[in-house]
Amino acid sequence: MIPLSDAEFDEISEYVRARFGVNLEKKRLLVEGRLGFYIMNLGFSSYRDYMDHVRQDSSNRALADLISRITTNHTFFMREQDHFDYFAQTVLPWVEKDLGTRDLRVWSAGCATGQEAYTLSMCTRESLGARLAGWDATILASDISARALRVAKEGIYPAEDLEALPYEWVQRYFEKQADGKFKVTAALRRSVAFQTINLVDAFSFKKPLQAIFCKNVMIYFDNETRTSLLAKFFDVLVPGGYLFVGHSESLSTLRHSFTYISPSIYRRP
Repeated sequence: MIPLSDAEFDEISEYVRARFGVNLEKKRLLVEGRLGFYIMNLGFSSYRDYMDHVRQDSSNRALADLISRITTNHTFFMREQDHFDYFAQTVLPWVEKDLGTRDLRVWSAGCATGQEAYTLSMCTRESLGARLAGWDATILASDISARALRVAKEGIYPAEDLEALPYEWVQRYFEKQADGKFKVTAALRRSVAFQTINLVDAFSFKKPLQAIFCKNVMIYFDNETRTSLLAKFFDVLVPGGYLFVGHSESLSTLRHSFTYISPSIYRRP
């Protein structure tokens, strides 16, 4: 494996932080483990040569591959179930009754391989029932990893990813494959719109959002990037809109304008 010098690690860390907000300060072993043999197999003799290639690739495919390799895309269906219970029992009724709209605008930001977004769609369908026919209930899901989004769009998962889902949901929303994996039904795949969005960039939404799920994503950012991202989330939410973060995350040390609702749930006043 190609050795990684301090200068090369600093170069990669600063480049990734500037482009994506991801903090690699304490991730040297991760960088070496995920890039070392890969760039050697590509024919590069050093990390610096590889980074020159990333910068010079006008197609941005090398850049997309770099971020896909150094970010972690681990998730599963119904992860942190209390969030989905709150979404079904509180957020959806608020949208329907208090906002008086059938235009659902919910964003799964940093969706990884799609399990969170599909769970939100299943919760919506189960909660609305027959009323769903009168709704635009498409869930927006985004990530910076092209590789993760390809898995999400395909919608094929190992059986263990579905273990937290009710049996009836598995029967209703998945088709078992010959290899034992499960594929999301075509109807459920159509209910989620996947996009590549870099959370460091400015957001452009035609209408304000009612809820944002950004769970276990900001843990990779430094405090400056987190603060900036929270301000952007605040601006794109409707008054009263909800922000969900991971159970291991806290906004208590950051500057923001959200109202605390409960651990990992916040609201725009």
